[in-house]
Amino acid sequence: MDAFEILVIILSVLLAILLVLSICIAVLTLKLVKSLREVATKGGAIVDRVEEIGETFAKNAGAVGLLRMVMKFVTTASKHRRR
Repeated sequence: MDAFEILVIILSVLLAILLVLSICIAVLTLKLVKSLREVATKGGAIVDRVEEIGETFAKNAGAVGLLRMVMKFVTTASKHRRR
């Protein structure tokens, strides 16, 4: 066995190890990407829900303001009638 054959064996072993490690890293990366997509989807759903709640508050804020104005008017009118 000469130096050339020993070098070929060493390089073959290193390439096999590198190939196995590359496959493992690729599988783990794909799992990570999948879980990140799920988190992003859930985050998007949460943001949509918060926007719906904000819109509901905005719609109700106008009604509450109108109700307060009417109540002030009624209170002021009833005070003036007492006098």
